[in-house]
Amino acid sequence: MTDVPDVPRTLVLPPRLTASARKLRDAAVRRGLHVVESAGFSVPELSRAPQGRAVHLHAGLSFADAVAPALGISPLEAPADWLARLPYAFTRREIRALPIGEAYLLRRPAFIKSPNDKSISALVYADGSRLPGPDAVDPKTVVLVSDVMTFAAEYRLHLLDGTVHTGSQYAAEGRLRLGPPAPGALAFGRDLLAAARQTLPSAIVVDVGVDDDGRWAVVEANAAWGSGCYEADPDRALDTVLRAAGPVTELSAYDRDFVRRPLREDLPQP
Repeated sequence: MTDVPDVPRTLVLPPRLTASARKLRDAAVRRGLHVVESAGFSVPELSRAPQGRAVHLHAGLSFADAVAPALGISPLEAPADWLARLPYAFTRREIRALPIGEAYLLRRPAFIKSPNDKSISALVYADGSRLPGPDAVDPKTVVLVSDVMTFAAEYRLHLLDGTVHTGSQYAAEGRLRLGPPAPGALAFGRDLLAAARQTLPSAIVVDVGVDDDGRWAVVEANAAWGSGCYEADPDRALDTVLRAAGPVTELSAYDRDFVRRPLREDLPQP
């Protein structure tokens, strides 16, 4: 991993590891990291970890929000409206970020999701009336509302320091299909970084897809520390995870604005 002090490191993992998490765990062990697999959704006991280790995290959103502040970890994510602010050349569809209270007024099918978590299921809704109501969701909650677009194949790219560090195919025709990243996916990722690198943290995952007409588009951005690596090189995926959820003390000035809220308010001031 580039530009990180050479100190001993601990990787904290959640309960019930996915196949991707096991790949990252094994890569971390090969690299000599101390790995802690948590027993429950509480701050794990690190007393057995060698002293002086930097602590990192690979976990889902709920677990990360529960333990990252106590462990001094700064999880990075894309801005909530990042996808909506991308030029059309990279989205190939209209995308808006707006309060769900406004989305209730939609009277056409749209793909709607939460920007950086799973609180609003990512689905094609027949209209805004099908969304969870104000009794379940604060009307001010921001959602992404997108024109419906179908992809022939989809790929996950792990981006680190302005480069496509590794990647994997994860879907074809809307169904899980794992494989190596297509050259076109890697090239599109490089084009995206050339145009929009400064809008993303130094470590992030971006999903991209290609439609039946060969047009490439960004699907969404995801936090690298909470994303599966599929068939990507697990060692290179681990590089991205370690940067994306590392110690507050190693956080660069550039990445401060990309720390997941509400954790950002807890950062020590420079």
